[in-house]
Amino acid sequence: MNNVIAPPVAPKANLFPAFKRGAREYGLLTSLLVIVVFFQIFTDGALLQPLNLTNLILQNSYIVVMALGMLMVIVCGHIDLSVGSIVGVIGSIAAVLMVQYRMDFVTVSLICLLAGGLIGAAQGYWVAFWGMPSFIVTLGGMLVFRGATIAISNGQSIGPFPEHFVALSAGFLPDPFQGGGLRITSILLGVLVVASFVWVEWRARRRTIKAGTAPVAMPLFLLKNGVLGALIIGFCYLLATYRGLPAVLVIMCLLIGLYTFIMNRTVIGRWVYAVGGNLKAAKLSGINTARVTFFTFVNMGVLAAVAGLIFVARLNSATPRAGSGFELDVIAAVFIGGASASGGVGKVIGVVIGAFIMGVLNNGMSIMGIGVDYQQMIKGAVLLSAVFVDVYQKNRA
Repeated sequence: MNNVIAPPVAPKANLFPAFKRGAREYGLLTSLLVIVVFFQIFTDGALLQPLNLTNLILQNSYIVVMALGMLMVIVCGHIDLSVGSIVGVIGSIAAVLMVQYRMDFVTVSLICLLAGGLIGAAQGYWVAFWGMPSFIVTLGGMLVFRGATIAISNGQSIGPFPEHFVALSAGFLPDPFQGGGLRITSILLGVLVVASFVWVEWRARRRTIKAGTAPVAMPLFLLKNGVLGALIIGFCYLLATYRGLPAVLVIMCLLIGLYTFIMNRTVIGRWVYAVGGNLKAAKLSGINTARVTFFTFVNMGVLAAVAGLIFVARLNSATPRAGSGFELDVIAAVFIGGASASGGVGKVIGVVIGAFIMGVLNNGMSIMGIGVDYQQMIKGAVLLSAVFVDVYQKNRA
């Protein structure tokens, strides 16, 4: 009698457990949408006006860029309080070189990125190889680089910058199509992003089935991708009715994609999670934990330099107070985005959503005329709530 082996059957997708997992995964995005709807109602529709949406992107682009680097530092189990001061000192260096010494903006940008990396290396050296607390090292760096900013600029604003450099932050993507008052290129790029996202999600679903694991239920898969696709295309359409997609948004999206790949698909990303999750186990497994920590601070310095260039390009001048308080918004974005205060946990997409939660709160409260005092209190309460949720979930586990 012949033994016939039946082909493997993929486990049936279970809707309700998948829905619970999806609710947890996309709870942060839901919170952002609730906040957007709230301010859209209480600002009489001003929040989602194309002009205000553009300003919202420009105001938060450098926060998102720095939050990508801060995610690595915090996941690795450390913190960097100096990022705002690094923004200021890099802006001052760029201003002096371009305005006073008439250097071209490409060379200046490369010098500033190198300077940011060296600053990160200087701080990372003490943390990684000497075991000094990152809080103390970067607190000292915050004071040193704030003083350096004032010294380099002589306490004065320096500007304006060359037009090509300003376009880094204030420019928009050209539209070769003649769509009247509608930027067709922006809509087409939105459709392309949605198609790419759905394709990646579909491939991930196929890999899950081949591995013999229950996939996300098809109704939930379609709902998730349909809602996200509609949001992205709707967002691009609103921007297309004004001046299209800002150039800095493209830079920001490229960095988000790059760091998502690094954190999820590369060895260094896995090492960062391992070091932050359990330092002793990471050492025993052969990971050079000092080098990983050193890398995260160098990376943070480079991204802070990128943010500094974007910020001064947007203002078209460098000021002694540039970057003041940025570290608070950056750290808040990472914790609100789901990163753990004890390290080892955090996702890029969560950090991006966390940054825009802070941005929408700032923007919406300003439109409503809420005073700066109450804005700070509300932002502090939001940050405290995010950390409380993290601690609560850890204690319950």
